[in-house]
Amino acid sequence: MRPRIRGGRTTVLAALLSLTLAAPIAAAQAQDTPPSRPAPGAAQSAEVPRQYEVTGPSTPTERTALTSTGVSIDEVHTRAVVITATRAQAAGVRQLGYGLRTLPAPPKDTASPHKPRVNDFPAGYTKYHTYDEATKEIDALVAKHPDILSKQVIGTSHEGRDLLALKLSKNVTKDEQEPEVLFTAHQHAREHLTVEMALYLLNEFTSKYGSDSRVTKMLDSREIWIIPDLNPDGGAYDIASGDFRSWRKNRQPNAGTDEVGTDLNRNWDFKWGCCDGSSTNPGDETYRGASAASAPEVKVVSKFVHGRKVGGKQQIKAAIDFHTYSELVLWPFGFTNDDTGPGMTQDDHDAFATIGKNMAATNGYTPEQSSDLYITDGAIDDWLWGDQRIFAYTFEMYPSSFGSGGFYPKDSVIPKETARNREAVLQLLEIADCPYRAIGKEGQYCKGS
Repeated sequence: MRPRIRGGRTTVLAALLSLTLAAPIAAAQAQDTPPSRPAPGAAQSAEVPRQYEVTGPSTPTERTALTSTGVSIDEVHTRAVVITATRAQAAGVRQLGYGLRTLPAPPKDTASPHKPRVNDFPAGYTKYHTYDEATKEIDALVAKHPDILSKQVIGTSHEGRDLLALKLSKNVTKDEQEPEVLFTAHQHAREHLTVEMALYLLNEFTSKYGSDSRVTKMLDSREIWIIPDLNPDGGAYDIASGDFRSWRKNRQPNAGTDEVGTDLNRNWDFKWGCCDGSSTNPGDETYRGASAASAPEVKVVSKFVHGRKVGGKQQIKAAIDFHTYSELVLWPFGFTNDDTGPGMTQDDHDAFATIGKNMAATNGYTPEQSSDLYITDGAIDDWLWGDQRIFAYTFEMYPSSFGSGGFYPKDSVIPKETARNREAVLQLLEIADCPYRAIGKEGQYCKGS
């Protein structure tokens, strides 16, 4: 996840926080004053990180510097950000001269205080799917629609859970010469709404094929791939106690330390660790891993994408990686502030931006280049474009802010907030055969398409 709100958007955070922050903030802050960040080998994984409002950072450079403390940035406003941090990391942010306010902890299951719903979502969130529930629903859909939906196990997670790739197409058992589009979800464990987004797409495409002309045309002329859960281990850990743990990374141990987890969306093998856009500390929220694609989940999906090359030509033309939160449509690059970094021409950039803005116009998200907010390296959309020339986007889904639910919006929002992206997804599918058509240059780039 790289959750953000466009820097120029009117800041409403202060008003939201005034309604949610309780009086004991000063006491909470007093607990957040360790003298410095721990050494890489020091254990802090057992601590549930907290979110904080940080007042002051207002430029991409300042926000990038903020990430050097090991925090993840969850929201961006004109002169404030929301971060996730341990107590030690919060102290490091204060040492940079910024003021912090501690935000309320993740929701707890108050319905059954003596019998928590272990390994399940708390009350108010039970319509979210656990890994097992999602797998059961997927299997039912495959059984019901075998002519247009198939399932592949493309590998396993660190803890041995199957990583699935679902294919949707008219002749689903054949590998046809059709443009392919990839949708991925749940790189970050606490972003459970993204799994619901993947399930929505599976249900929408299977139920509307043959009755909805646009859906039918896309399945007749595209091969659609959905990887619904890149981080099943982290997702299971986030809810294992019956309360949310605000867990972000996977569950892979880090050799030589007591720390667990790699930030999957800093582990992809393009500009990995290049540009101060990730952390070398295994205890940090944005730990990039021991090496590029060292996380088993990243390795599996990388191999799958590479496997979609036919005759040296990548068949996947476009992609969306779903995250939460902040309501953004983002495109590469994240590792550089340049609009046209290495490997991207002006026409490439213009096509990215035009398609991104068109999609954002349908769902009300804010469109921008990833690095407009701060630098990230080793992210999936940079890898998909930089390594594979796939027009790849990141969608930061609902809500827009911590005050509206942050990483844990109630399950009542699932139908509306997944359907909200239907038009954007269809637009990307429709232009995937020739993205340069968005800037009127299909004759130059897509002859014969």
